[in-house]
Amino acid sequence: MPLNELVGVANRHATAPLDVLASLTLLSLVPLVLIMCTSFVRIVVVLSLVRSAIGASALPPNAVLTGLAFVLTLVVMGPTTQQIRREAFEPYSRGTMSASQALSKALGPLRGFMQRQTRSSDLALFERIARRRSQPAAAVALSVLVPAFVVGELRNAFAIGFALYLPFVAIDLAVAAMLMGLGMMMLSPPVVSLPVKLLLFVMVDGWAMLCGGVAASFR
Repeated sequence: MPLNELVGVANRHATAPLDVLASLTLLSLVPLVLIMCTSFVRIVVVLSLVRSAIGASALPPNAVLTGLAFVLTLVVMGPTTQQIRREAFEPYSRGTMSASQALSKALGPLRGFMQRQTRSSDLALFERIARRRSQPAAAVALSVLVPAFVVGELRNAFAIGFALYLPFVAIDLAVAAMLMGLGMMMLSPPVVSLPVKLLLFVMVDGWAMLCGGVAASFR
């Protein structure tokens, strides 16, 4: 066998483990991308805050809340994932685009989604932290865009959670005042207020309203 063919075979065998390692690394980052670069952060935080406001700390279970947040994330991210599939995965599966080109194309819609949810002040903050010059929105590095997006999502989730907390706090205060007026000092207010909050939440179809409101909060 000629020398150049031997070199080619050796190079292919040397790069194969590197390709496998790169593929495994990308697969291990998929859950992180799902959490940090999609609507999952805001949704799961809002659902957790509502559960805390109701007062049932263990119901619904974490698995149920996480599953509901995941399904809502798929719904909210539907247009973005469709664009990624159309512009990146389908050309790559047909062999008309390389893996690096497909990855670059896939990042475009995801970047656009994050930029629509991110404030310019957050971008400026993390550009200062990263010691980077201010860039146009389309040229912002992912190392700046992702933390700015996550901080914005946490802010929005806490703002929504605060608004949802107020009715439940009002119920707790009303029940506590009623028990005090009746002289029932030994009865714990959460024992009475929890059924009232559950009844109110069911009567207004709270879970459906909550899911619709959170989904509508994304631009």
